Amino acid sequence: MYAIIKTGGKQIKVEEGKAIFVEKLEGEAGDSVTFGEVLFVGGDNALVGTPTVEGASVEAIIEKQGRAKKVTTFKYRRRKDSHTKRGHRQPYTKVTINSIKTK
Repeated sequence: MYAIIKTGGKQIKVEEGKAIFVEKLEGEAGDSVTFGEVLFVGGDNALVGTPTVEGASVEAIIEKQGRAKKVTTFKYRRRKDSHTKRGHRQPYTKVTINSIKTK
């Protein structure tokens, strides 16, 4: 059984027992989190939401909080003696899916 959930402005396919990386969520490692916006549930009988599936939820446990590798941007303007270098590290949360529930 799998589901498609919406979190952090993205749609992510999840399966029970799998670990996924999502945009930063509040909570510490070991805390439980519930995703209520389930767009699709697949398996023996598929449920398609309009826009979400009524009564469906996905429960997960937070594994760790972290930050992704640095992304460096470099802006260079030729003949102008001008350049800019910036870096960014996006925060993320690693969660493990426990169960996919439907009503």
